[in-house]
Amino acid sequence: MTSKSQVSKKLTKKDLRGVFWRSMPMEASFNYERMMSLGFAYTMKGIVTKLYDKKADQIAALKRHLEFFNCTSATSPFIAGVLASMEEKNAADDDFDPSAINSMKTGLMGPLSGIGDSVFWGSLRIIASGIGVSLAQKGSILGPILFILIYNIPNLLVRYYGTMWGYQLGSAFVDKMADGLMNTITYAINILGNTVIGAMVASMVVIKLPVKISGGKNPETIQTLLNSIMPDLLPLAVTFFIAWLLKKKHVKMIWILLSILVISVVGAFLGILKP
Repeated sequence: MTSKSQVSKKLTKKDLRGVFWRSMPMEASFNYERMMSLGFAYTMKGIVTKLYDKKADQIAALKRHLEFFNCTSATSPFIAGVLASMEEKNAADDDFDPSAINSMKTGLMGPLSGIGDSVFWGSLRIIASGIGVSLAQKGSILGPILFILIYNIPNLLVRYYGTMWGYQLGSAFVDKMADGLMNTITYAINILGNTVIGAMVASMVVIKLPVKISGGKNPETIQTLLNSIMPDLLPLAVTFFIAWLLKKKHVKMIWILLSILVISVVGAFLGILKP
């Protein structure tokens, strides 16, 4: 192993915290060709400047990080941490293959996007929104406050510790992926996401049919009949029906939304649906 410099430079926690802070505006710059590449290059700029003394080496490193990049913003710092470890090795070892850095980035984008989208967009955003909206409907100022806290505290923690953990794991993370770690994590998150979504259907999708089907002082309605079969049966059925429609290529989202709006207004006006 040949050293590129007499004194190998090591990244410190301060440098890694710089990666964490620079990752904040990750989604501030998008382009259709390379997506989040500018934001990711900005995230890596601090360590590139520290590790490489020669301008040519700095330019080559930044060009590497200007390649295509697209990943959930919250999990992107983990990738930056892993690549920071690899850049450190590349700066100290002439025999290190720089192409492995982009190969690692490409290999991590997909799995971490799957996890990040499931956790932050598919589950946490829905949980935070549900809690925030339910409180805001009651006029509580805690609605928007809790929404911001519930969504952003886990986001910041994953960003910060992801950066540190990614640097500590370095290139060894590929071996852990090969052992099935990523599949295990993804499976667990999918279970959690489906459980949360199921609970949100029961609490947030409100459909009531007050149409009477019997007489007397306590007439039975279609709603009470359905509840006797299974509570919240109608919201569940409607949710599954809409999910089925969304899978149809010829059915556009805008028409589904407009249909829901029209049916809700007309149904409430005619007394078929209870607001």
